[in-house]
Amino acid sequence: MKLFVQIPCLNEEETIEKTLKSIPTKIEGIDDINILIIDDGCSDRTIDIAKKCGVKHFVRHHSNFGLAKAFMNGLDYCLNNDADLIINTDADNQYDARGIENLTKPILSEDADIVIGERPIESITEFSRTKKILQRLGSLVVRQLSGTEVRDAASGFRACSADAAARLWVYGKYSYTMETLVQAGSEGLMVQSVAINVNPKTRESRLVKSIPRYVFRSGMTIVRTFILYNPFRFFCTLSAPFLLAGFTLFLRWLLLYFLSENYSSRTPSLVLALLLSLLGFFGISVALMADQMSANRKQLNEIRYQLASQEVRDSPKD
Repeated sequence: MKLFVQIPCLNEEETIEKTLKSIPTKIEGIDDINILIIDDGCSDRTIDIAKKCGVKHFVRHHSNFGLAKAFMNGLDYCLNNDADLIINTDADNQYDARGIENLTKPILSEDADIVIGERPIESITEFSRTKKILQRLGSLVVRQLSGTEVRDAASGFRACSADAAARLWVYGKYSYTMETLVQAGSEGLMVQSVAINVNPKTRESRLVKSIPRYVFRSGMTIVRTFILYNPFRFFCTLSAPFLLAGFTLFLRWLLLYFLSENYSSRTPSLVLALLLSLLGFFGISVALMADQMSANRKQLNEIRYQLASQEVRDSPKD
């Protein structure tokens, strides 16, 4: 069983050595443990330090592509190098690496395809009360959209099997955490959470530069992901109020026309009912077209998965 621990990096010279040294060298059920550094445009000594620590696997970006792209390129590299299991962790030593073994267990026992490390949010002193509330709220929304029971959707400390990794594809640029969970639910992958610990804070988060910005970008990611994987449901839900309002106004017009003793023209109500109904039917048409596009996207993803699986099967084994 071959494990890759992938670490996206952007100028992490102050913490990368400590992070690398904390990764376990022996895990029950794992024969081969490898570390992959994803250089997302580092301009400091991060890569030199990683090489001195014995790291042999690197993915290099000539500039900063962002966390989502780094995550996906890391998965591709791991799959192309015969990984059976992939762990993703942060370079700032945020996560206690002793939790890696617990992340692997559900996958090794075939009880899960993806395992998320659940941080003790309430006991993390560096998190403000507002951030803790937003973390819980965001995870609740993702649970509803993905159909999973993950309680820390923003956690980047996670494991996935090679088969699950081959099925994942991130369309956004901001982050991969929430989108991959919604996609996992859509693909019918088994997702579990395990409790993990965190280390003292070493630097400020590069994703959460300000609470309002984080809320806006995370909210946009959730909405876009929901539209991407549930377009028919989204546009039908959007159209329903217009159809209901149009039907109600038209029914009112009919009742007044046939039952009112002093009927007078109510053309504005009839016109408004027609407009609302047209908007509703337009939304339904968009829902049908988006659903067809979603079906085509799923077929393309399946082709990509089959090609990735074939490449893994055909690659020479050590």
